Amino acid sequence: MIVRKYSELSRLDTFDERFKYLKLCGEVGKETFGFDRFLNQVFYKSAEWKSIRDFVIVRDNGCDLGVDGYDIYGKILVHHINPISQKDIETKSEFLLNPEYLITTTHSTHNAIHYGDENLLVHSTTERSKNDTCPWRK
Repeated sequence: MIVRKYSELSRLDTFDERFKYLKLCGEVGKETFGFDRFLNQVFYKSAEWKSIRDFVIVRDNGCDLGVDGYDIYGKILVHHINPISQKDIETKSEFLLNPEYLITTTHSTHNAIHYGDENLLVHSTTERSKNDTCPWRK
């Protein structure tokens, strides 16, 4: 298993480079926790998680993959750079709460990372200007 780290990720300047570093190429519908899903739900409601989540959001300036200019205006997810398992939760592994293994994302970026599908990424829109749809008024 390749262990990915925030300290390595943060050396990559562009959003695309960071996405390629993180993408996992998982399968849609593949079970992760199965019937024990309640374990990760309990974990994500814990005070420990909420505290480290807030720290990571501040560290990443509320930006998608921590890249300036990719501000997140909706819900911010904090993504485990290395997928966690039931065993990680049961043993309280270092991957759970160590900021070295966490990054901020949007929901669509999170899904794109897990499924390795760049088509799920939201691309920035072109900034609008006055009369940009009326070429004869320029």
